[in-house]
Amino acid sequence: NTTKLIHLLRGKLGKMTDVYGDVLDKSKRFLSEFSVPGPRKGSKVHKYGTQLVALAHREQVSLRIELDDVAEFDEDLSREILGNTVRYQKLFSEAVSDILPDYQQHEVQNKDSLDVYIQHRLLLEARNRGSDEVRDPKNQYPPELLRRFELSFSPPSAQKPLSIRQITADRIGTLVTVRGTVTRATEVKPAMTVATYTCDQCGSETYQPITGIQFTPIDMCPSKECQTNKSGGRLYLQTRGSKFVKFQDVKIQEDSDQVPVGDTPRSMTLLCRGENTRLCQPGDHINVTGVFLPVQRTGLKAMMGGLMSDTFLQVHKIERMKKGFEEASMECLTEAEARTLAQEPLFYDKLAASLAPEIYGHDDVKKALLLLLVGGVDRQTQGMKIRGNLNICLMGDPGVAKSQLLSYIDRIAPRCQYTTGRGSTGVGLTAAVMKDPITGEMILEGGALVLADQGICCIDEFDKMNESDRTAIHEVMEQQTISIAKAGILTTLNARVSILAAANPAYGRYNVKKSVEQNIQLPAALLSRFDLLWLIRDKPDANADLRLAQHITYVHQHNTHPPREVEPLDPELMKRYITTCKQKDPIIPESLTEYIVYTYVELRKEAREDPRNATFTSARNLLAVLRLSTALARLRFAEVVEREDIDEANRLMEMSKYSLVDDDTTTRRNRPVDQIYAIIRDLQKGSTVVKYDDARQRCIAKGFNPEQFDECIDEYERLNIWHLNAARTRINFIQ
Repeated sequence: NTTKLIHLLRGKLGKMTDVYGDVLDKSKRFLSEFSVPGPRKGSKVHKYGTQLVALAHREQVSLRIELDDVAEFDEDLSREILGNTVRYQKLFSEAVSDILPDYQQHEVQNKDSLDVYIQHRLLLEARNRGSDEVRDPKNQYPPELLRRFELSFSPPSAQKPLSIRQITADRIGTLVTVRGTVTRATEVKPAMTVATYTCDQCGSETYQPITGIQFTPIDMCPSKECQTNKSGGRLYLQTRGSKFVKFQDVKIQEDSDQVPVGDTPRSMTLLCRGENTRLCQPGDHINVTGVFLPVQRTGLKAMMGGLMSDTFLQVHKIERMKKGFEEASMECLTEAEARTLAQEPLFYDKLAASLAPEIYGHDDVKKALLLLLVGGVDRQTQGMKIRGNLNICLMGDPGVAKSQLLSYIDRIAPRCQYTTGRGSTGVGLTAAVMKDPITGEMILEGGALVLADQGICCIDEFDKMNESDRTAIHEVMEQQTISIAKAGILTTLNARVSILAAANPAYGRYNVKKSVEQNIQLPAALLSRFDLLWLIRDKPDANADLRLAQHITYVHQHNTHPPREVEPLDPELMKRYITTCKQKDPIIPESLTEYIVYTYVELRKEAREDPRNATFTSARNLLAVLRLSTALARLRFAEVVEREDIDEANRLMEMSKYSLVDDDTTTRRNRPVDQIYAIIRDLQKGSTVVKYDDARQRCIAKGFNPEQFDECIDEYERLNIWHLNAARTRINFIQ
């Protein structure tokens, strides 16, 4: 019976060997024979053959095999790879190692330390045993030590990404694609894949391939000489002869749209090796393909763990996604498309109207948010940096769509983080000190402001934040950095972020019987850091209420915005337009310097003379005008800022200031024509002549449009207050 059993096992082993050999031959044929149509008609290109040549000459490190190509060659082989990826990864690696010498056309020039080490050992062995007895390195050294390439699989194009909670135990060992948001990415460190030991008695070398995260070093020498002599040789690790690869631990979390009602988001650990490291950062939305595997525990942890096992994803491919779109990469507009859009009439108003078209009104607020998405230009001089990102605060009564505007910006911005005042602490916004579960050392985990680096951070319910937590963002809003001194970690993190905050007045609703300072109740140090502060009032007006109600009912009934004279742009086109705008770096010409200085001096003068001015005017307002004007120039794809950009920036500043002034207690209830007349009289200064262009620019900078200015000129000319010359260059006052 024993003899029969031995023969049966040998037969099965022989069949398994035959199957392994058949699959190995099939893999070699696929790598060498698979071709795709070439650029010329009738020509073919060996897709993987050209990559094998690059691998043989050390010009390429990573070889990614697409399962769509394998399915075209052999569909059964593609299904087997999906079901048992680890086995076929080893098998394809062996196939590449076997056929790689055939693709080597010349001697490799760039040799690493392992090549020198193995060559030295072969020469030493040849000297000791004779040149005829030298063994093949493949039989002497483990294959992981000889390979200089990394092999991975790319999933089929028909395979859709899954959520983390859909990856269950039946998918262990299979190739899966998961979608999620990166919450933590450790530093890239070297991980040992082959450990080389040297015996202190016989001098022989022992190699230990390492497949998991942890391993138990070998203590005693397993060579025949030490076993025969029973000398008990001790092994010592040799780092020069060991092989290390890049290693990174990444943690992803479910997206909010994948979490069921009443549940909390789940997370998953990714283990990245080699060329798959440094491909994502915290805050990125990614599709990751890998093998779902259990963690191999050893020693006490295996005893304590029992039947339970942690799992991880061995990464094969990482694909970064842009939030809100299915495309993996954000394309810019072509020059023809950009020129066509920029030359459209009223394109600035059209772009602003394309932001949240379902929300009625708020035209100037939408223009400010459009400039927030585009951003200004950073200026860096000797040791000093002037930020280009805009900060905007929307303060208003309940029900004026502040949170809806923030949500829309969160959806359309390529990189954005959304948080609320009560749900955020100072540590959650900046950075927290955590303990690394793998190395055990203290590390920093970035908060919302760090995750939104080079993007936008939307903070809703800004007034509900604790004062101690609110002060944590002071440094971010101006210096664009976060300085940390915690648990022995002294560092500075980048937080180049635009902050969009929404808040209610101090009494929940704007109280007209209180002053503006009492209604806002935010410190002046914080208010001065906001480039624009809008107060959105819900004032009763019969005509406005009628149009608003009609708009809301139409949106509720048809799930879209009402028809308009100017059709809003598609969100995808808007995103591409904004991405293209950010590539421009317009400059401010010297010819406009005097005009900018003059407008700022006038702004300070008005703030000093007007007792009703609610905001503190400082040099930060001048920088805000420069940021807004460069953002407007970016919208036009211009290289130089023009005077119209400065006027529009001043107009937005004036409108934001006037929104803070109560209509019932100021002269803003006067007709625009009368207010324009007062501005022109101020320009007169004892003279009887005022330049037409100066008066027009001043009125536009104050927030009035050209039509209102022309109406004022005509009306007061009919009243014989002044006379406009034929060339329309001078306004002559009639004595």
